[in-house]
Amino acid sequence: MVSKPAPDATRRSERSRRAIYAAALALVGEVGYPKTTVEAIAARAGVGKQTIYRWWSSKADVLLEAFLDLAGQSAQAAGQEADAVPDTGDLAADLKAVLRATVDELFDPRFEVPARALAAEGVVNEQLGREVVAKLLEPQLQLYVTRLRSAQDAGAVRADVDPRIALELFVSPLAQRWLQRSGPVSYAYTDTLVEYALHGIAPR
Repeated sequence: MVSKPAPDATRRSERSRRAIYAAALALVGEVGYPKTTVEAIAARAGVGKQTIYRWWSSKADVLLEAFLDLAGQSAQAAGQEADAVPDTGDLAADLKAVLRATVDELFDPRFEVPARALAAEGVVNEQLGREVVAKLLEPQLQLYVTRLRSAQDAGAVRADVDPRIALELFVSPLAQRWLQRSGPVSYAYTDTLVEYALHGIAPR
Protein backbone atom coordinates (compact mmCIF):
# COMPACT_ATOMS: atom_id res chain seq x y z
CA MET A 1 0.00 0.00 0.00
CA VAL A 2 1.47 3.34 -1.11
CA SER A 3 1.28 6.02 1.57
CA LYS A 4 0.18 9.47 0.47
CA PRO A 5 2.07 12.54 1.65
CA ALA A 6 0.36 14.48 4.41
CA PRO A 7 -1.43 17.64 3.24
CA ASP A 8 0.66 20.78 3.57
CA ALA A 9 -1.47 22.91 5.89
CA THR A 10 0.86 25.91 5.55
CA ARG A 11 0.60 25.94 1.78
CA ARG A 12 -3.16 25.49 1.93
CA SER A 13 -3.51 28.37 4.42
CA GLU A 14 -1.40 30.68 2.26
CA ARG A 15 -3.45 29.79 -0.81
CA SER A 16 -6.66 30.55 1.10
CA ARG A 17 -5.25 33.81 2.41
CA ARG A 18 -4.32 34.94 -1.09
CA ALA A 19 -7.77 34.02 -2.38
CA ILE A 20 -9.38 36.03 0.43
CA TYR A 21 -7.18 39.07 -0.32
CA ALA A 22 -8.13 38.95 -4.00
CA ALA A 23 -11.82 38.47 -3.25
CA ALA A 24 -11.96 41.35 -0.77
CA LEU A 25 -10.22 43.80 -3.10
CA ALA A 26 -12.36 42.78 -6.06
CA LEU A 27 -15.64 43.01 -4.19
CA VAL A 28 -15.04 46.40 -2.59
CA GLY A 29 -14.22 47.77 -6.05
CA GLU A 30 -17.27 46.19 -7.65
CA VAL A 31 -20.01 46.81 -5.09
CA GLY A 32 -18.46 49.29 -2.63
CA TYR A 33 -17.53 48.91 1.00
CA PRO A 34 -21.06 48.89 2.54
CA LYS A 35 -22.23 45.99 0.35
CA THR A 36 -19.06 43.97 0.80
CA THR A 37 -19.63 41.35 3.49
CA VAL A 38 -17.55 38.64 5.09
CA GLU A 39 -20.01 36.13 3.62
CA ALA A 40 -19.50 37.50 0.13
CA ILE A 41 -15.72 37.51 0.52
CA ALA A 42 -15.79 33.91 1.71
CA ALA A 43 -18.00 32.80 -1.18
CA ARG A 44 -15.83 34.61 -3.73
CA ALA A 45 -12.64 33.12 -2.27
CA GLY A 46 -14.08 29.63 -2.00
CA VAL A 47 -13.54 29.34 1.75
CA GLY A 48 -15.78 29.05 4.78
CA LYS A 49 -16.82 32.16 6.67
CA GLN A 50 -15.24 30.68 9.79
CA THR A 51 -11.88 30.66 8.02
CA ILE A 52 -12.02 34.44 7.67
CA TYR A 53 -13.08 34.99 11.27
CA ARG A 54 -10.25 32.75 12.43
CA TRP A 55 -7.74 35.20 10.95
CA TRP A 56 -9.56 38.55 11.06
CA SER A 57 -12.19 40.15 13.27
CA SER A 58 -13.94 42.19 10.57
CA LYS A 59 -14.11 42.92 6.86
CA ALA A 60 -12.20 46.13 7.49
CA ASP A 61 -9.27 44.13 8.87
CA VAL A 62 -9.35 41.88 5.80
CA LEU A 63 -9.36 44.80 3.38
CA LEU A 64 -6.63 46.74 5.12
CA GLU A 65 -4.36 43.70 5.29
CA ALA A 66 -5.07 43.00 1.63
CA PHE A 67 -4.08 46.60 0.84
CA LEU A 68 -0.88 46.34 2.81
CA ASP A 69 -0.01 43.16 0.97
CA LEU A 70 -0.81 44.74 -2.39
CA ALA A 71 1.31 47.79 -1.59
CA GLY A 72 4.21 45.56 -0.61
CA GLN A 73 3.94 43.63 -3.85
CA SER A 74 3.83 46.85 -5.85
CA ALA A 75 6.96 48.16 -4.13
CA GLN A 76 8.83 44.93 -4.79
CA ALA A 77 7.79 44.96 -8.45
CA ALA A 78 9.18 48.49 -8.71
CA GLY A 79 12.44 47.36 -7.12
CA GLN A 80 11.88 49.32 -3.92
CA GLU A 81 11.95 48.37 -0.28
CA ALA A 82 8.42 48.30 1.11
CA ASP A 83 9.63 49.53 4.50
CA ALA A 84 11.90 52.42 3.52
CA VAL A 85 12.23 55.52 1.38
CA PRO A 86 15.52 55.28 -0.57
CA ASP A 87 18.45 57.18 0.90
CA THR A 88 21.01 57.79 -1.83
CA GLY A 89 22.18 61.07 -0.30
CA ASP A 90 20.14 63.07 -2.84
CA LEU A 91 16.88 63.96 -1.07
CA ALA A 92 15.15 65.47 -4.10
CA ALA A 93 15.95 62.47 -6.28
CA ASP A 94 14.81 60.03 -3.60
CA LEU A 95 11.49 61.80 -3.05
CA LYS A 96 10.84 62.11 -6.77
CA ALA A 97 11.52 58.40 -7.27
CA VAL A 98 9.11 57.38 -4.51
CA LEU A 99 6.37 59.74 -5.67
CA ARG A 100 6.72 58.51 -9.26
CA ALA A 101 6.26 54.96 -8.00
CA THR A 102 3.25 56.18 -6.02
CA VAL A 103 1.71 57.60 -9.21
CA ASP A 104 2.12 54.22 -10.90
CA GLU A 105 0.45 52.51 -7.94
CA LEU A 106 -2.43 54.97 -7.75
CA PHE A 107 -3.36 54.27 -11.35
CA ASP A 108 -2.80 50.53 -11.24
CA PRO A 109 -6.33 49.12 -11.78
CA ARG A 110 -5.71 46.49 -9.11
CA PHE A 111 -5.15 49.28 -6.59
CA GLU A 112 -7.12 52.27 -7.82
CA VAL A 113 -10.69 50.96 -7.75
CA PRO A 114 -10.65 49.43 -4.25
CA ALA A 115 -8.51 52.31 -2.96
CA ARG A 116 -11.08 54.85 -4.04
CA ALA A 117 -13.87 52.76 -2.52
CA LEU A 118 -12.11 52.56 0.83
CA ALA A 119 -11.13 56.23 0.78
CA ALA A 120 -14.72 57.28 0.10
CA GLU A 121 -16.12 55.04 2.82
CA GLY A 122 -13.48 56.24 5.28
CA VAL A 123 -14.86 59.78 4.99
CA VAL A 124 -18.33 58.80 6.23
CA ASN A 125 -17.34 55.79 8.35
CA GLU A 126 -15.31 57.27 11.20
CA GLN A 127 -14.09 53.96 12.56
CA LEU A 128 -12.91 52.73 9.18
CA GLY A 129 -11.30 56.09 8.50
CA ARG A 130 -9.29 55.85 11.71
CA GLU A 131 -8.20 52.31 10.88
CA VAL A 132 -7.11 53.31 7.37
CA VAL A 133 -5.02 56.14 8.82
CA ALA A 134 -3.52 54.04 11.63
CA LYS A 135 -2.83 50.83 9.72
CA LEU A 136 -2.25 51.96 6.15
CA LEU A 137 -1.50 55.67 5.87
CA GLU A 138 0.48 56.58 8.97
CA PRO A 139 3.09 53.76 8.64
CA GLN A 140 3.80 54.97 5.10
CA LEU A 141 4.10 58.59 6.21
CA GLN A 142 6.55 57.60 8.91
CA LEU A 143 8.88 56.33 6.18
CA TYR A 144 9.05 59.89 4.84
CA VAL A 145 9.67 61.18 8.36
CA THR A 146 12.65 58.84 8.69
CA ARG A 147 14.09 59.98 5.35
CA LEU A 148 13.62 63.65 6.15
CA ARG A 149 15.30 63.24 9.53
CA SER A 150 18.22 61.59 7.76
CA ALA A 151 18.36 64.64 5.48
CA GLN A 152 18.37 66.89 8.54
CA ASP A 153 21.31 64.95 9.97
CA ALA A 154 23.12 65.47 6.65
CA GLY A 155 22.37 69.20 6.61
CA ALA A 156 20.06 68.99 3.58
CA VAL A 157 17.01 70.11 5.58
CA ARG A 158 16.89 72.80 8.27
CA ALA A 159 17.13 71.43 11.80
CA ASP A 160 14.04 73.33 12.94
CA VAL A 161 11.76 71.77 10.32
CA ASP A 162 9.09 69.35 11.56
CA PRO A 163 9.37 66.36 9.18
CA ARG A 164 5.76 65.30 9.82
CA ILE A 165 4.49 68.65 8.61
CA ALA A 166 7.05 68.97 5.82
CA LEU A 167 6.05 65.71 4.13
CA GLU A 168 2.51 67.05 3.74
CA LEU A 169 3.84 69.63 1.28
CA PHE A 170 4.19 66.96 -1.38
CA VAL A 171 2.06 64.02 -0.15
CA SER A 172 -1.17 65.88 0.57
CA PRO A 173 -1.50 67.70 -2.78
CA LEU A 174 -0.94 64.43 -4.63
CA ALA A 175 -3.59 62.62 -2.58
CA GLN A 176 -6.09 65.44 -2.99
CA ARG A 177 -5.64 65.74 -6.75
CA TRP A 178 -5.93 61.97 -7.17
CA LEU A 179 -9.01 61.63 -4.98
CA GLN A 180 -10.85 64.61 -6.45
CA ARG A 181 -9.63 64.12 -10.03
CA SER A 182 -9.03 67.86 -10.00
CA GLY A 183 -6.10 67.82 -12.43
CA PRO A 184 -3.56 65.60 -14.18
CA VAL A 185 -1.38 63.41 -12.00
CA SER A 186 1.95 62.75 -13.65
CA TYR A 187 5.66 62.40 -12.97
CA ALA A 188 6.09 66.05 -13.94
CA TYR A 189 3.48 67.04 -11.37
CA THR A 190 5.05 65.11 -8.49
CA ASP A 191 8.55 66.27 -9.47
CA THR A 192 7.26 69.84 -9.27
CA LEU A 193 5.73 69.18 -5.83
CA VAL A 194 9.14 68.08 -4.57
CA GLU A 195 10.84 71.13 -6.06
CA TYR A 196 8.32 73.50 -4.51
CA ALA A 197 8.49 71.70 -1.15
CA LEU A 198 12.28 71.75 -0.97
CA HIS A 199 12.95 75.15 -2.51
CA GLY A 200 9.76 77.17 -1.99
CA ILE A 201 8.22 79.54 -4.49
CA ALA A 202 10.11 82.73 -3.68
CA PRO A 203 12.80 83.91 -6.13
CA ARG A 204 16.06 82.03 -5.65
